[in-house]
Amino acid sequence: MANLKDRDLQYIIGNLLRWGVWTSLGIALAGGVLYLSAHGQEIVHHPKFVEQDNNMLGILHHVFQGIGAGQGTALIMLGVMMLFATPIMRVIFSLIGFALEKDKLYVGITLIVLLIILVSVRGGLG
Repeated sequence: MANLKDRDLQYIIGNLLRWGVWTSLGIALAGGVLYLSAHGQEIVHHPKFVEQDNNMLGILHHVFQGIGAGQGTALIMLGVMMLFATPIMRVIFSLIGFALEKDKLYVGITLIVLLIILVSVRGGLG
């Protein structure tokens, strides 16, 4: 019975990765089409990159506000954010699976991986 659960979890994780990538690709592509339809003829000039916001909630607010305003760049950003979230969700689902199997070693390893990802997303240790 444990193998059946393990196979089911692997099937769910595989579909999560597959659909996460395809969904994020579709959203980013729609945003690209929307952006190019409005700005395709503009000349691009980016003399210097300046980081605007490092607050995740502020970024999410800005993205959803931009989507509401019909901005293609906001849809592209949502697609990229979903692409980043897909493997994080895989780690979370793996953690749940290992916890259900009561595999303490792999629960610990997966928690460490999740912690590393979260610290990296927050900007690292420096």
